[in-house]
Order: sequence, then C-alpha cells, then structure tokens
Amino acid sequence: MKVNWKLLSEIFVTFLKIGPVTFGGGYAMIPLIEREVVTKKKWVKANEVADVFAIAESVPGAIAINSATFIGYRIARTPGAIVAMAGILIPTFIIIIGLSISYLYFKDNPKMEAAFEGIRPAIVALITFAAYKIGQMAIIDKTTLITAFVTVVILYFSSLHPAIIILSGAIVGILLIKIKERLGHTVQFDE
Repeated sequence: MKVNWKLLSEIFVTFLKIGPVTFGGGYAMIPLIEREVVTKKKWVKANEVADVFAIAESVPGAIAINSATFIGYRIARTPGAIVAMAGILIPTFIIIIGLSISYLYFKDNPKMEAAFEGIRPAIVALITFAAYKIGQMAIIDKTTLITAFVTVVILYFSSLHPAIIILSGAIVGILLIKIKERLGHTVQFDE
C-alpha cells in the first residue's frame, strides 16, 4: 500500500488547526471540523459528517478525538485516523498543560476570571451553532422533527444516559421506517 504523505500532512495540519478550539470541549469543535472537512477540503459529505458525530458521541471517549479519528479513517484509512487524532490531540495537550500551570499562578486574578466568564457564552454559541447545523442535516421530515423534540423532552426531564437515548433513537428509527413502508409511504433517508 502506497502512503500518500501529502494527503496525510494535509489531514494532520487541518486537525492541528482545529485542536486549539479546546474550550467547551469537542462540541465546540464540531462547526470547525465540518467547515474544514466538508466545505473547504470536500473530503466528506455533510450527511456523512453528521453520522460521524452521532457515532463519535455514542462510543467511549472524547467526541473531538473520536470524530477526528473516524473522519481521518474515512479519508485515508488507518494512517489518516492516526494523523487526524495526533493533530487534534497535540494542541489540546499543550493548551491543557499551559492552562494548568497558569491556573496555579493566576487562580485568584480577577482578569483571568473575567476572561473565562467571557469564554463561556462564546462556547455556548459554538455548541448551539453546531446543534443547528447538525439539525439541518438530521431533521428531514415531520417524523424526524417529532423524534428530535421528544428526545429533547426526555433529556430535559430524565437522567437517562445519552448512550441509552442514542440506542433508543436507533430502535425508534428502525420501527418508524418499517411502519412507513407498511403504510406505503415514501421513506426519505437524507436531504
């Protein structure tokens, strides 16, 4: 198997640029990952990346690392998975070490506290935007809209683990497709 070093270095640099957006966790990285791999590089399609995010959230581990690994694998198999994961991890690791050291020195500094107070709403905006973008791809008809709404209600009013919610969503999706097919309705899978 011939290794495409140019592609691997592109994958690494792409995820290296995304990695510093560690504040807010992996969910804050979702719009950046989507912009880079779908819009700019056109390595994967929008519906594929939405599926990757769903899978990445349902398996153990951080969503950013899982997403980078899955997308890297999709682009260039195992070498792509390795360089994408390294690209996302290196800046995150450096930032966490730097923040830990800074926190020890500046933990009672009002300016540092103010900076973190400003970062939090920006992170909420990034996560909200990511949810909106994924929602555009995932909510394709009335059935998926109702499923999403019911899921939000269940999440809000219960303490069910997200993995149970995802598994339940898969089961509900399969059942709804079977019901629609038996009733003779057209089944739409993507945009």
